[in-house]
Amino acid sequence: MSPNLAPTVVLVHGAWADGSSWARVITGLQQGGINVVAAPIPLTTLDDDVNAVKRAIDRTEGPVVLAGHAYAGGVVGATSHPRIKALVYVVALAPDEGETVADVFYRDPPHPQAPELKPDGKGWIWLPENAFAAAFAQNATAEEQAVLAAVQRPIAVPCIQQAVPRPGWKDLPSWYLIAEEDRMINPATQRFMAERMQARTRTGKFDHAPLITQPQAVTDILTEAVET
Repeated sequence: MSPNLAPTVVLVHGAWADGSSWARVITGLQQGGINVVAAPIPLTTLDDDVNAVKRAIDRTEGPVVLAGHAYAGGVVGATSHPRIKALVYVVALAPDEGETVADVFYRDPPHPQAPELKPDGKGWIWLPENAFAAAFAQNATAEEQAVLAAVQRPIAVPCIQQAVPRPGWKDLPSWYLIAEEDRMINPATQRFMAERMQARTRTGKFDHAPLITQPQAVTDILTEAVET
């Protein structure tokens, strides 16, 4: 492998979403000349999701900046690969060793408009359709909210109940984008995680989905990680 290969940003979507949630960020990175791929994860178990990210990284060459949104923070932290050089948490959950995604998600009280999350009879957690406008992406357009609701992918309970191994943020430079207007993950929880990680932090008046509603802010923090 040539030491001069340009870095690749590998993006990992969260629960109730797919790789297309990163569309505007992908475009922004590509316009800046940065290689980028979105890793599809099955949202079935944490291990399944980690293995899917590793497969995506294996399709790239050179150093990798690995980024996760929301639930995927648990995934990117648990993913070990020799070419990962930095982690970026976009409004993402960052459990420590032995913690679960649910542990950090429920650390602080929920927003009054946050949806009640409960699995269906087969163990899948779906987001209520009205939650996309109320809490997931309240700053998005009505059209964007309708598309998010239509394409949502459920997350299986084991994803959020499996304790994570030693997370990569303990050993790698990390960045964290805090969303002050998030109604899904309490901003106080985000600040706690970012400080615990000793991450380089950016903060803004974003909702839970700045990759859709404030893509330039997300592109900027990813670009900073690549350039650093």
